[in-house]
Amino acid sequence: MRILIVGGTGLISSELAAQAAAAGHDLTLVNRGRSTIGVPAGARVIHADATDAAAMRAALQGARLRGERFDAVVQFIAFRPEHVAADLETFAPLTDQYVLVATSAAYQSFDRLHPLTEDTPQVNEFWEYARLKAECEAVVRAGAIPWTVVRPAHTYGPSKIPGYTGNSSHPWTLVDRMRRGADIVIPGDGTSLWTLTHARDVAAGMLGLLGNDAALGEAVHVTSDEALTWGGIHAILARAAGLSDEAFAAQSVHVPSDALVAARPSSAGGIYGDKMHAAVYDTSKLRRLVPGWEARIPFEEGAAEAIAWFEADPARRQVDDDANAMLDAVARIYREALARVEAEVAPR
Repeated sequence: MRILIVGGTGLISSELAAQAAAAGHDLTLVNRGRSTIGVPAGARVIHADATDAAAMRAALQGARLRGERFDAVVQFIAFRPEHVAADLETFAPLTDQYVLVATSAAYQSFDRLHPLTEDTPQVNEFWEYARLKAECEAVVRAGAIPWTVVRPAHTYGPSKIPGYTGNSSHPWTLVDRMRRGADIVIPGDGTSLWTLTHARDVAAGMLGLLGNDAALGEAVHVTSDEALTWGGIHAILARAAGLSDEAFAAQSVHVPSDALVAARPSSAGGIYGDKMHAAVYDTSKLRRLVPGWEARIPFEEGAAEAIAWFEADPARRQVDDDANAMLDAVARIYREALARVEAEVAPR
């Protein structure tokens, strides 16, 4: 199978590239050439700005003139509907399957446990990123190219340690806080359910959708079936980081989402529009389309792998000083508030 990946050096796309190459597929990557991550031996690399339609068409002109076609084009870095509209024109003569990587964050949230299916309405009033991805899907569905939409959820991997807030740009920040005895901020009561999926499992599901006629015209989320609480996620990370359960409990501070957004307003979309809501997924469609697929990496294993990846190179262990200051301040305020409640309200 001939596969073209637009991107190929990100968390999921590099895993997809590696698995596609290992399976013997003819692989082409299109990216700016700023990173060599995720470029398997034997893969062809075309350097172009994938957000510039003219540059993309110029870079692909040779393939078009030669009458070459790709069995699947996988678009990882389209975030606006106009980009997707340009893509459909660019790739119409070149592919039999245009695969848009969208997001499950666009799903409507519920006030009760509601397993999310691909038919769940896409409504997100808080997060522009999710709304734009849903608009991108609408452009694909209205286009003339056979298509598949993939909706990953919260994906992690060796280079990405998952957290609630404050560790996105520098994932080691959370582990560093745990190991030096700083407060570990747990959202809410820590009991909301959340689904994490390892990038290798996501890539395996995606690979099974490529060149798959049954996947044409389908939107499919690719997620684990392992729903953990936020308290459980942090506890697993703490154990992988070497903390005892007693140390973890002593360092944990429960803070409502409103306070975290107030402390860092830029996090409002990702928190109000995603992470504060329970996310449990029905993966029956993916299992039907890709027989034998399953999420094989439990979070305990994936968390240990991620920490080991960062430990392998000191240069990877960067921390976010601004996030640390914010988390320290919020945790201090809530510890002081709890102490005040105990002192002034608790029965004597």
